[in-house]
Amino acid sequence: MDPLPIARLQFATTTSFHFLFVLLTLGLVTVVAITQTRATISGTPQLLRMTRFWGRLYVINYALGIATGIVMEFQFGLTWTGLSAFAGDVFGAPLAIETLVAFFLESTFLGLWIFGWGRLNKWVHLATIWLVTLTAYASALFIMVANSFLQNPVGSHPENGVLRLDDFGALLTNPALVASLPHVLAAALATGGFFVVGVSAYHFIKRTPEVDFFRRSMRTGVVTALVGSILVIQQGFAQFGELAKYQPHKLDGNSTGVATPLGVMVTIGFVMFLCTVIGTVLLYRNWLMRARPLLYLMVPAIALPFGAAIGGWLVREIGRQPWLVWGKLRTADAISGVSAGKILFSFVAFGVLFAALAVADWVLLSRIARRGPEPEEAPAEPELPVLSGV
Repeated sequence: MDPLPIARLQFATTTSFHFLFVLLTLGLVTVVAITQTRATISGTPQLLRMTRFWGRLYVINYALGIATGIVMEFQFGLTWTGLSAFAGDVFGAPLAIETLVAFFLESTFLGLWIFGWGRLNKWVHLATIWLVTLTAYASALFIMVANSFLQNPVGSHPENGVLRLDDFGALLTNPALVASLPHVLAAALATGGFFVVGVSAYHFIKRTPEVDFFRRSMRTGVVTALVGSILVIQQGFAQFGELAKYQPHKLDGNSTGVATPLGVMVTIGFVMFLCTVIGTVLLYRNWLMRARPLLYLMVPAIALPFGAAIGGWLVREIGRQPWLVWGKLRTADAISGVSAGKILFSFVAFGVLFAALAVADWVLLSRIARRGPEPEEAPAEPELPVLSGV
């Protein structure tokens, strides 16, 4: 067996799984931060309940998404040692910053937010969720800095057969980053918006007694999805001009093999935009919550941004081949000296792990989503059980 296609398929699977978790995490944390800001300023109890409900779903997705990210970074040292040896000085810098600064700070602030309910001053508690949001976006920034370097290796020079970093600022102004980062962040907003709309639609289908709660949530989700859909299309087409400068061959979809995923991504993107426009019009006319046939379509529509995201990621990665670092290092030269059998074994093991994580994430999210928000008379913090003799 040839180890190269197995290793590529393994990393593609790992990256795709992790990317889906990241999109929903970024989208939901933005919704939670905005909702808590409105609750803190207005003092509306319903907005505070919305913060807790959608925040609980965000935390579940965040926790399970961490494992996929850890496994993905392990693969750089296990399967792609050629990349680490050749470009580790450059490629590793943004990854180290993402792990040591953005990720650890995000986890710390998230812990303060979770355990600070009813204990921290309301403005301090609000600040913690915004710090969680900002560090989450910073994490996405540095991940995209690393990936954009692979697409367009700026800020480095070859020395003794390896790449050396000579301008970190060039990594932050990389045309491949400037064009793609807003597109990814917009996709996250659309994902969070569609998720909130789909869950709210489910409760209207089930004729929930929490009418006001999910009416407010539906409005928030529709507006978020509309903004995300507009930006994701605008920023998506804006990338074509930059691609023509550093990877002109990628625009020829038939020769690079990206025609199909590109078509899927563009089609789903316009379907999402159409859905959000219709939803906004119906929302303005106060018809959206009463249009039951549309409510049944909103629930499976949660999957639309995920499908578009996978298509977009395939376009970005497949279109770079046969280069791992564009024009500098071929993918075939970056693979570790590991037998195909061992890579296949790890691929199967990781595949089973990711499938289990995906199922666990779906089960937990759907269970909490179906249960709905806590009752209005519920205490701000659940009481801890008292153990005899303690």
